Amino acid sequence: MGKLRLCFAGTPEFAAAHLSALLQSSHEVVAVFTQPDRPAGRGRKLLASPVKQIAVSHAVPVFQSGTLRSEEPQQILKNLQLDVLVVVAYGLILPQVVLDIPRFGCINVHASLLPRWRGAAPIERAILAGDKETGVTIMQMDAGLDTGDMLYRQSVNIDTTDTRVDLEAKLQRSGEQALLYTLDNLAKLRKAPTRQSEEGASYAEKLQKAESLVNWEQSAEAINRTIRAGIGRSPAYSFLEGDRLRLLKATPSPDIFDAAPGTIVDAGKDYFKVACQTSSLRITSVQLPGKKPASVRDLSNSRPALFPISKQFSSSEALPA
Repeated sequence: MGKLRLCFAGTPEFAAAHLSALLQSSHEVVAVFTQPDRPAGRGRKLLASPVKQIAVSHAVPVFQSGTLRSEEPQQILKNLQLDVLVVVAYGLILPQVVLDIPRFGCINVHASLLPRWRGAAPIERAILAGDKETGVTIMQMDAGLDTGDMLYRQSVNIDTTDTRVDLEAKLQRSGEQALLYTLDNLAKLRKAPTRQSEEGASYAEKLQKAESLVNWEQSAEAINRTIRAGIGRSPAYSFLEGDRLRLLKATPSPDIFDAAPGTIVDAGKDYFKVACQTSSLRITSVQLPGKKPASVRDLSNSRPALFPISKQFSSSEALPA
């Protein structure tokens, strides 16, 4: 298919990367929709979304309606005379009237291999579940939640060391390629879409803060997945002598110790080990309350008694009995 007239709807960095790819393609981005500016930082100053920043830098008109259910944004979209509305992590539900506006409808870049992990947090849920593979699905949007027919899918491996940030970067690169391929071949792909099966479908609910609290009764592998999934957004944490400690980097160890789960059972210059259900966790990077992330090596040099053997983590600020 030749040059398409596009509108882009998205908000975070992940979406901004896809917008950048479109702006460098042969297709024409005539407008951008993104979430309203939000207060951020200690000064709570209004901050434009990453998508808005990219659009403004390329002199693309930006619209920031808080809803697409009202007549004003719908009329704007109609006036644009679009071939396609491209949606990537926009954060708003598109009503049917909007889905029907573009000539070829609306397509979405979703960061999972649908129908697995529909919903808001597919990257985190894939890591937490121990999935070995995920990917990107380019979907023809319908009124359901990530239930539309699939136009194109591209797989991505999940390595055992991948954090949420690492996996998002992989999916971003894959998504850019998949989106451009889909648009360049839209006529062909629209003729033979793949309907999603409800068998194997799962919902990626947004992570709750409580899920980042480490449960030392789990295996070291499961705890490590909690740590990896939380990096950059919802860091894993536990309490040590009443202080909340974020856990940022760890490695499961097969070593088994005769100690209660959550107990520090071994320590070296650059690590400490904590007993888990049937194994142990070797921790090498943490963040103390009010401090910047730091390696265990650096903390041990300045505070050598911080992680002594037999000290115990707990699930609350109350000191363990």
